[in-house]
Amino acid sequence: GGSSVGAPVSRGRTLLLSLTYAVGLALVYSILGLVAGMSGSIFGAVSSNPWMYFAISQVLLLSALIMLDVLPVPIPAALVQRASTAGTGGRFTGAFVMGAVSGLVAAPCGAPVMAAVLTWVTTTQSAALGFAYLFSFSLGMCAILVIVGLSSGLAARLPRAGVWMVWVKRAFAVLMIGVAEYYLIQAGKLWL
Repeated sequence: GGSSVGAPVSRGRTLLLSLTYAVGLALVYSILGLVAGMSGSIFGAVSSNPWMYFAISQVLLLSALIMLDVLPVPIPAALVQRASTAGTGGRFTGAFVMGAVSGLVAAPCGAPVMAAVLTWVTTTQSAALGFAYLFSFSLGMCAILVIVGLSSGLAARLPRAGVWMVWVKRAFAVLMIGVAEYYLIQAGKLWL
């Protein structure tokens, strides 16, 4: 919420920045709902396709190998610099963009519930309902993020970076390999 620039930030501004972040994330999910509502049964057919399961498993496996440093991915320094300053200074545009991007990154976390909502939206074949349902779903999901944003002063008490973070990264990579295996099994069941 702008605390990195050194100036104290009021609770009201912190709340507005947190809400802006949540709206950015909600907008990404709402667009998914809009597309699902307009596409009708196409979304359900794609999500139950064995090739889709196979593709998801490969993306997860690739991501896990990157996290384990088996496949290094060089990132341009300019991109790293741009990403590190995207949300600094307490700007509303930065908070909105970070929310939208994190919506794409966090989409797999809410996938089971979101898939159920999207599947139901496809049966309505209404773009407006799809947008409204996914917008309200994502705002409810973001309520905890707003609470975390309001308690940003607690971030100073978090443990410092160290070797423990490498082990956390490895643990999540192993979990991703397990989920990739699950999707491969699901694809195999649909192919049989």
